[in-house]
Amino acid sequence: MIRLFNVYYPVRALILLIGEALIVGTSLLLVVVWASWPDSYLALVAEYDGVKIVAITFLVLIGSHLFDLYDTSRLPTRGELYFRLLMIPGLLAFILAAVAKFRPKYVLGHGSMEIGLVILTVALFGWRQGFMWLVRLPILIERVYVLGTGERAQRLVQGLRQNPEIGVEVASWTGKLEGAVTRDSVAAHLMEIVEKQKVHRVIVAMPDRRGTIPMHELLELRMQGVKVEEATSWLEKISGKIEVENLYPSWLVFGQGFRRSGIFRGIRRIVSVVISLVGLIFALPLIPLIILAIKLDSKGPVFYTQARVGKAGRVFKVIKFRTMRQDAEALSGPKWAGDNDPRVTRIGRFLRTSRLDEIPQLWCVLKGDMAFVGPRPERPEFIEFLSKEIPYYGVRHMVRPGLTGWAQIKYKYGSTVEDAREKLQYDLFYIKNASIGLDLLIMFLTIKIVLLRRGAQ
Repeated sequence: MIRLFNVYYPVRALILLIGEALIVGTSLLLVVVWASWPDSYLALVAEYDGVKIVAITFLVLIGSHLFDLYDTSRLPTRGELYFRLLMIPGLLAFILAAVAKFRPKYVLGHGSMEIGLVILTVALFGWRQGFMWLVRLPILIERVYVLGTGERAQRLVQGLRQNPEIGVEVASWTGKLEGAVTRDSVAAHLMEIVEKQKVHRVIVAMPDRRGTIPMHELLELRMQGVKVEEATSWLEKISGKIEVENLYPSWLVFGQGFRRSGIFRGIRRIVSVVISLVGLIFALPLIPLIILAIKLDSKGPVFYTQARVGKAGRVFKVIKFRTMRQDAEALSGPKWAGDNDPRVTRIGRFLRTSRLDEIPQLWCVLKGDMAFVGPRPERPEFIEFLSKEIPYYGVRHMVRPGLTGWAQIKYKYGSTVEDAREKLQYDLFYIKNASIGLDLLIMFLTIKIVLLRRGAQ
């Protein structure tokens, strides 16, 4: 870690940021020099192309930040990384095209803008590949000791070893301790490994902290500059979810994330409204056909309204195209839809698998009851039961429920308490790490899920 202005920054994040700024600026500079040769000096000074290069570089860095491309603690898959990288030159192309339309003198001249975008895209991909190699160098790798012996600690060790791109090497863990696991034996093993292998960080993954965790030794290591952290944050980075088992309230209170600035809420609301309006416009030709198909398939109303719990526990009415018989819950009462549910009509099954039944929910987004991205809204009857069975279930009501969400793209349709518990863990991850970049990524992945007809019932 490097301290700048009384704030600590990861060395890898600073290397990534500075390196990217140099790569972007140099790429654009070379393009301008090549396109305007031999008058490149005049282009850079008299036509202010040098200032334009700095401005474009700044836009690229801001865009990368919005898409969480400088958060080296997160672990996007290679496909997600490429998607986010492609979004940068794509958005930049739209911005520059708009500027060229109304203020042509503000863009790079001599035809270098189009070539610059191509070179910039190649340079960004090349730099990221180079950075992945760079962070694996021994000088940038952190050695960690995992303090724990159970299944949770074992999953953490395996996850760290399977993700070398985060620059962490597991020096050892308590599971390698021979003999009885006591406070004294754990402490001795910990201090021995730290001293011999120069460990930088200790990650505590003990399910039961009473009597076995060597607090005195951990405090001593902390005073020596060794970082001591809880396993929850690291399991979150590796799995993309926050495990509710062994989750302490203090972690939610004092941990990073869960930020809700007014600017973020405003931008997120604008994005939801715009996407919903566009979705409704594209869906207009389909709506009469869907209405006709529902009418011909079964008796009953076209639309179906149902009470759902939204932000801050407020109950609202969600609107969907009807996909079940009119008397679907007359005898059974409220219940989750199951595999091959006999209550679902023929056209209803198609509407569910294609997600066309959710088109009316775009109106709920426009009204403000829902967002386009967020946790799935649940029924009040289920909320009361699940809140008793699953710890921290009420946290998901911190934000507006969504038409799609991190849990929906990462996990199947839930029809049991265990499914609800698993989806809550993904919802907590989204609420903690919510950003415009993550929302756009979820929207992009939702398109693939809809096309492949995954997750719906």
